[in-house]
Amino acid sequence: MNKSALMISLFVLASTTFAADEYKVLKRIPLGGDGSWDYLTMDSAAHCVYIGRSDRVMVVDVDAEKLVGEVGGMNGVHGAAIVSELNKGFVTSGKDNTVRVFDLTTLKETSQIKATNKPDAIIYDPLSKKVFAFNNGGTTTTVIDPAEGKAVKELDLGGAPEFAVSDLKGKVFVNLEDKSEIAVIDAQKLTVEAHWSLEPGKKPTGLSMDLEHRRLFAGCNASKTLVVVNADSGHVLTSAPIGAGVDATAFDPDSQNAFASNGDGTLTVVHEENPDTFTVIQIVKTQAGSKTMTFDPKTHRIYLGAAEKNGRTVTPGTFALIVVGK
Repeated sequence: MNKSALMISLFVLASTTFAADEYKVLKRIPLGGDGSWDYLTMDSAAHCVYIGRSDRVMVVDVDAEKLVGEVGGMNGVHGAAIVSELNKGFVTSGKDNTVRVFDLTTLKETSQIKATNKPDAIIYDPLSKKVFAFNNGGTTTTVIDPAEGKAVKELDLGGAPEFAVSDLKGKVFVNLEDKSEIAVIDAQKLTVEAHWSLEPGKKPTGLSMDLEHRRLFAGCNASKTLVVVNADSGHVLTSAPIGAGVDATAFDPDSQNAFASNGDGTLTVVHEENPDTFTVIQIVKTQAGSKTMTFDPKTHRIYLGAAEKNGRTVTPGTFALIVVGK
């Protein structure tokens, strides 16, 4: 084989390898149903995705690829937090300012907890064993003792909270959308320790974390950037361009890839070369409006909510989960 032929062969091999390693839409799981949607929550151990859907939570078995049940009777659902050891789920019902508690086995509501001013994002912190419901219509988080099923504190964050993430070591980080900041919560003392600017990022929404290297990934809507923050110092390390309308981010510790799901119908993939160097490696075409997602660390697949729309109105029966992977 001559030199030119060898170079062509190597180029074809490299291109084929790269293509095989790319993320792509693997399938769509049709779910149907009326209404808008918000956060998706993965319960990897149970192989389930919980989807906040207007007046209910849809429960999808991602292995069987079908809807297995719904938790109904709610008003303006945003997100769900799963507390597996208590067999409980906690759902923000934003329009009536409550957090609804349901049984993970029966999918029946068991109680309600009063929150304030449009509870939106919600997470469980395993170290403090507290649920944090973030009131986006105001500036507080309602802190809940899930074992007791009651609120234990209304903590002022100093800005309108969006999504949050726990470092599993006693800190909870939450985006403040109106301030373009991250607030740092001591999850055991239930105090706010710091506010960190996200400049040049503006109007942060989604937030995720590389737990090992202590890096936060804030998807900033107005600036169309993924801002990377040192979770110990609060310093902005860099920012990467992403699509328009981001509402969620995720991080895969195995591939060292961060993801931003964008309402313009793209999924931006940013690779962590090392804890201080980040590169956009791919833009995956998904579907317009698929701005929220969840990530399964076991299968390394990304699940996005999507539906056809007529203006702002969801076309009935068109809602589906888009599955992205390699």
